Amino acid sequence: MSAPAISVIERALAGFKPEDHGLPADFILTKLTAMKGCGCKVPREVLLELLKTFDDGSMVIDNDAGVGIGLDSCVVPLRHKGLNLVQTTDFFYPLVDDPYLMGRITAANVLSDLYAMGVSECDNMLMLLGVAVELDGVARDVIIGQFMQGFKDNADMAGTKVRGGQTVRCPWLLLGGVASSVAADDEIIRVDQAKPGDVLVLTKPIGGQVAVNSYEWLKKKTGRVEELGLDECKILKAFQQVTVQMCRLNRNAAKLLHKYQAHASTDVTGFGMLGHADNLARAQKEQVQFVIDHLPIIEYMDEIATKMPNGNGFNLFTGTSAETSGGLLVAMSLENAAEYIREIEMLDGFPAWIIGRVEATSGNRGAVISPDLQIHSVASSIHQQLN
Repeated sequence: MSAPAISVIERALAGFKPEDHGLPADFILTKLTAMKGCGCKVPREVLLELLKTFDDGSMVIDNDAGVGIGLDSCVVPLRHKGLNLVQTTDFFYPLVDDPYLMGRITAANVLSDLYAMGVSECDNMLMLLGVAVELDGVARDVIIGQFMQGFKDNADMAGTKVRGGQTVRCPWLLLGGVASSVAADDEIIRVDQAKPGDVLVLTKPIGGQVAVNSYEWLKKKTGRVEELGLDECKILKAFQQVTVQMCRLNRNAAKLLHKYQAHASTDVTGFGMLGHADNLARAQKEQVQFVIDHLPIIEYMDEIATKMPNGNGFNLFTGTSAETSGGLLVAMSLENAAEYIREIEMLDGFPAWIIGRVEATSGNRGAVISPDLQIHSVASSIHQQLN
């Protein structure tokens, strides 16, 4: 595996300076779209209804037919006994202005769907690019070249290669990819085995949508920062933190799903914490409910959400604030969870948390936010990581 030459933490802390790359000083990548990151997803309730065209909407896992379309990756049994094709695709719009880091984030987000199934080895990636029509000449070459380098660097980190894709012109800048793996049965985690008494573990804090949008208010001088009386330094620090965590692969978290006998797992992206927890709970064999009673939130993002008009900016506290390249959400035994969290922090240098529990229910499967929800503010550690 070749290591990327560019440090994500150093680049995030330095900030993207367009003039250093032959671009106008006022160039802003996120102006090339009206939406950002995984926040562009079709609403979950609409999507589930539309998916009934292909499936009954139950998201039930069938050993003989592969994994239903409601989960993170399709798992297709091959004609060769004991082997499966695990495949996923993802694409969205830019949410940071550094095209290199945007490439890293995109690759990490695509790979995360494999990792959510416990598949830690990716055999191939494809790159999908919709180049905004207003990008031309130097700007186009700089932006796309930097994006491709970032995408490739995270593919290298994942131990895989980019061997193709598709590039077209679009009204907005569109970024994405495909990840594929041929995996033996025992390389794939069964994601429908959660049991009452299990706990729920999260491997990255939430609050990304708040961080990205508040930084955009600051950068574009919209007046919102002053209107809400926000701290500019804290906004910048949170944005740097979320940029680094979006670039970070969930690969180690995926490997440890096997070691610590995870019973169910998914990744947290555009539908938010509660949306993805609900999808996963509905896929379980047993009649269970996931109860989320603890939310680890990037430092200061809870304060921003509280200061917004409804006291719940971007639906942060109700669990549906969108994340891009978020962490894994895992159900496992309480005994194994403590060791899983300890080893994740040892390998990645960042913490994970127990955020809830699995309970038996006589009603419908699903996920809920506890009325006794506790908020934990997660301070940035990237400055210490750099040192």
